[in-house]
Amino acid sequence: MIRVSHLTKYYGDFLAVNDLSFDIEDGHVYGFLGPNGAGKTTTMNIMTGCLSATSGRVEIDGFDIFEDAGQAKRLIGYLPEQPPLYVNESPEEYLRFVGEAKGLRKAELKKQINEVMEKVRIQDVANRRISALSKGYRQRVGIAQALLGNPKVIILDEPTVGLDPIQIIEIRDLIRQLGEEHTVILSSHILSEVQAICEKILIISHGTLAAFDEPDKLEQKLLSSGEIFFTAEAGAGEVRAVLSGIDSITDIALEEKENNAVSARIKVSSDNIHPVSRRLFFDFAKQGHALLELTSKKI
Repeated sequence: MIRVSHLTKYYGDFLAVNDLSFDIEDGHVYGFLGPNGAGKTTTMNIMTGCLSATSGRVEIDGFDIFEDAGQAKRLIGYLPEQPPLYVNESPEEYLRFVGEAKGLRKAELKKQINEVMEKVRIQDVANRRISALSKGYRQRVGIAQALLGNPKVIILDEPTVGLDPIQIIEIRDLIRQLGEEHTVILSSHILSEVQAICEKILIISHGTLAAFDEPDKLEQKLLSSGEIFFTAEAGAGEVRAVLSGIDSITDIALEEKENNAVSARIKVSSDNIHPVSRRLFFDFAKQGHALLELTSKKI
């Protein structure tokens, strides 16, 4: 459905997106996850044709977003982080304006306005001025304008930022429903946000793709290793002798202390944290060496 190939974007000397490539398939909810400044919004702006790229390609259902902009943009509904609302209009007036800008007319325009208002549940505020609406309702109006024209792809930039907990739950439920009929892409800097909504997650860091997988598999990868720190009343050679008998250790860092003690930091797979910690305790005890400290954590 969407193919991003070697996308690169410079702002002067600043590299915002660095040789980014990925494919988006039909019928899923995707999450762009990364800290503020990671390149998520820049990537979305390029994917929607709102921003040019320094190099690279973006294809929407086979149409190049730069060379076939008219065809490609018809397939996309976009909600920026700041919804582009005309606050002195009512939602119905605003949606009529957006629908006409998208080429909808007369009966089809009226039909789609009614459908999207019902889908995002704003019928009860359809004739109020947007400036009088809560932020949650404004987000719904923004999503409604993205749905006009029945695009195949809905792109939402930080759709729940600034909302209260009840509004966040409502917008999440709405996004899940949209994912049943559209390909949805949303961005967030909050892991729990994309875990709660998305079927697949792209982690973007410093403009590059750091990881791309399903939430459960991605969590296993992110928590695939553990770290054990201990201090033993033994020499460095004696500590290495004990550690040499444990196959699941992937990395060892030793530091000799005063009073014939050694501190060690070792890495193991997350599944082996408890068994390795337990074995260390008994192996040092068998050798007559006291463990002065033993802690472990997933990393």
